[in-house]
Amino acid sequence: MRAISLIWSTNLGGGWGIDALVGRQTRRHRDLDLMHRGDQEPVVMAALAAAGFVETLDWRPVRFVVADPGGREIDLHPLVFAADGSAVQASPDPERPFAYPASCFVTGTILASTVPCLSPEQQVHFHQGYAPADHDRHDMAQLRQAFHVATHF
Repeated sequence: MRAISLIWSTNLGGGWGIDALVGRQTRRHRDLDLMHRGDQEPVVMAALAAAGFVETLDWRPVRFVVADPGGREIDLHPLVFAADGSAVQASPDPERPFAYPASCFVTGTILASTVPCLSPEQQVHFHQGYAPADHDRHDMAQLRQAFHVATHF
């Protein structure tokens, strides 16, 4: 996969975020989940458009998706940061936004490069409240094995 230079502040989530935490790719991925600073959205979109990505789904303010002609997808999650380093993301229920404590922003490794990602605990938190797919079970197994964290499935 051709790399896109990330000139804005992002954190990997989802499957690639878990692979970054364990330091290697453990499965094929359908998309790339990126948490980004909501106030950087114009820069994010300009960089992605320059790389051939176009918006394919708009569920703002919760999330939106872009794809390129080759079928690569990026699921973008806009965050609003507080002075203490924590962040919130809008949710379908405006009374219950998704919370990101400052401690959940950590680093991992992909292809020998250090990348910002979400902590194992945050990944577990976001993998609850729904019926898991096979890839979710795989991802949680990776976290249990690497970090000895309790998961919901």
